[in-house]
Parts: sequence; structure tokens; C-alpha cells
Amino acid sequence: MLTREDNELLVRVGPETAMGKLMRLYWIPFLLSRDVAADGAPYRVRLLGEDLVAFRDSAGRVGLVDQACPHRGAPLVFGRNEDGGLRCVYHGWKFAVDGACQEMPAEAANTPMLKKVRVKAYPVQERNGVLWAYMGPDAVPPPLPSLEWNMVPEQNAHVSMRIQECNWLQALEGEVDSAHAAILHGRVDAGGSIDQWKQAADLAPKFEVTQHEAGVHIASRRQVGKEQNYIRVNQFLMPFWTLVPPFSQYPELSGHAWVPIDDEHTLCIMFSYHPAQPFYEKTRKLFREGHNGRETGHASEHAFEPRPVTVPYATYWSKYKRENAYGYDPELARKYNAGMPGLWLQDAACQSGVTAIYDRSKENLGLSDSGVIRTRRVLLEAAKKLAQEGQRPPSVDASDKLLVRAISITIPAGADWMAAGREFMRAEPGKDFGYQP
Repeated sequence: MLTREDNELLVRVGPETAMGKLMRLYWIPFLLSRDVAADGAPYRVRLLGEDLVAFRDSAGRVGLVDQACPHRGAPLVFGRNEDGGLRCVYHGWKFAVDGACQEMPAEAANTPMLKKVRVKAYPVQERNGVLWAYMGPDAVPPPLPSLEWNMVPEQNAHVSMRIQECNWLQALEGEVDSAHAAILHGRVDAGGSIDQWKQAADLAPKFEVTQHEAGVHIASRRQVGKEQNYIRVNQFLMPFWTLVPPFSQYPELSGHAWVPIDDEHTLCIMFSYHPAQPFYEKTRKLFREGHNGRETGHASEHAFEPRPVTVPYATYWSKYKRENAYGYDPELARKYNAGMPGLWLQDAACQSGVTAIYDRSKENLGLSDSGVIRTRRVLLEAAKKLAQEGQRPPSVDASDKLLVRAISITIPAGADWMAAGREFMRAEPGKDFGYQP
């Protein structure tokens, strides 16, 4: 369990908080490229508790600026995106993607305010269909992180986004916890493919956790017969990344960025990809459409409930939420351990179904929580070292340390999984798995 003080430190992400300052050292994925068109409508964003607007100018450059016009606070989400800038509809002040004011139509042509006034703006980079923001203190930001899912060709990956109504760490902890998968997602009648997973044959794996410069390897060891162990190594990477091993007949690597919108809402960016070939079209269609009314690990295109343009991430709010029990159906509960219609709904219900910020001092943790415990420890240590000593985590400036994969391998019983899996855990776009998942 955590003390209430440490729990507060981990979940609060505003500009003056310890965790907020740690997060701001890193580039943060915040939107898909397709959400902002050149000279198209601005898009409301909230990141780390800050209210912002994203837009793409006439030349294709993306800006991320304060949502309020610095003149008299009118909402820039209503702005006209035209002629190389975002124009406030109130008095016509227009701003470039870097925050510089370009025009003040109601002021004198030679007003000194034109050179002085700026709207707060954050640098944005774009790679393979994803927009990234840097909200940190460095005048020259670090390089974009070397995360394999966003470095392979776009056709090799499927990326989706959704909002989850809980703090970022509650959501993240669900994916570093591999003990839950075969239980939560299994069936009462043992009639589904999940019950054929190797991990379903051993519901009490032995956990072995190893810390490294960019995060934590979280290995679970399961007995397969008498002479083999099935090893799954999930990954936590600083500051909010998780990676999941392959396991299906269409093997892929997957994971999430659990990006804090604010203290009580998380932008869940899920990615699935093949490192060496185009992604399976059958699987991509399944992710987009779901299957027989059920959701996969990705939010389907049918799962959303649009909100007004003034609401941050208006197009990514799920129709499944705490108020409607995440689609819980007693009939589904007769077949499945959890009566929610799909994988991510089952996870979300467990992570956010009680409250947006759970009091972790009430927990009773066991050996199966080893990955969760070590992840919290790494985050607490990093936030405190930054606050007390100004020490930055190595992964901030050496982004290649994030070139890591999650793996699922079968080895002789009792063998060293780290030695057996070291090469397979080294990510390199274009390099195949190197083993049969």
C-alpha cells in the first residue's frame, strides 16, 4: 500500500506538483494527426491540468496554445483558423502556432502591443500520425522518444484513443499487472479463446521484477508441463508507458500511453503493431468495429459519445462509464467472469469503477502485485529526486533507452528468463520477433 501523502504525490499532475514537473520533462503524445486539418476547426485539449487548443495552420504546422485569448479571455476553440493563424472571433486578434500575435484589427497599425502580446504555446512535433507536445522547461527540447510503435511505418500499426475517468496511475497499474488477465477476461463456461491462453493454465505465476534505466521489466513465470516455463515480460517505461507481450494467433506488440488529462481523467492512447510487416487487416478491422457487439483492447468506432466542442477531447468520450456500469449485462455475466461487453471495458470498470482517485492506503497487496509496487517506487523516487536534487531520469535525454519490447517466450523450467530474452527485448524497427510468440 501507499501512504496518503505518497498517493497524493503520484496522482496530482498540475504545473506546480512534483509529478507534474516530472511529466513535463518528456514529450507527451496528445492527439492523432487526423484530428486537426489545415485551416480546419480548432480542437480542445487538456494536458496535465492545462486547458489548451490545437490547430493546424495553412502551411500544415500544428500549434498547441492556451484556450483563452490573452486579450479578454474569449475561448479560442471558436477561433477562425485562416491565413496562417488562429483568429479570435471576439476582436480578431490572430496568433501563429508559436504563440506570436500577428494581427490586432481593432488597434492602431503601429501598436506596440503587437510585438509584446503572445498566447502561451507549446512546441509540437508530428510522427507517423501522432502529435506530440513538449511542456517542459528546456528551451531546446530533448529528442522525441524512441518508442518503437511510433517509429515503424504507419501501415504497421493501429492506434486508438479514449478517455478514462480515473487518475492516470490507476489506469497504468492495470497493464503492469499481468496476474489479472486470464481471470478478469476469462469465461465462466471455459468456452472462449482467452481460456486457451497459456497463462490461463497457471493462475498463480511467480513474479520476477528487474529495474532498468528507462523503467521496469515485470516477468511472470508459469509452469507449462513439468519441464518448461512460460515467461511473459510486461514493461513499464518512464513516465507513463506500458508494453504488453504478444499472445495470439496474429501476434502483435501492444501497449498504452496513459497520459494525464488532469488528476481525475486519463487519455488512453493504445497502440498495436508488428515490428517488421504491415499490420493484419483482419485484426485492424476487429479493432475498429469490435466483434458481435463486444469491444477488444481498442475502443471501437462505435464506443464514443460525442460532446460539445468546448469539452476537451470531445470526440473521445466513451458511452461506457461508471454511471451506466460500463455496459454491464447480467446475461453476459452468465458466460464471462466480468459481465462487461469487451476487454478494455472490463479493465476500465475495475480501474475506475469505484472512484477517480482511490485511497491506496486501504490496499492489501500480495506477491502478484510486485510489478505495481516496483513501478510506484520508481515513480516516487524519480519525482522526489527531481524535486529535491534537480536530478532528471536518464530516459529524458537518452531516449534510445526506451527501445524495449515486451516478450512472451517458453524456456526450460528454472532457466534465466533475462538471459534467454535479452535480445528479444531489444527493440529495433524492422527486426522481427526472433521467436515464435
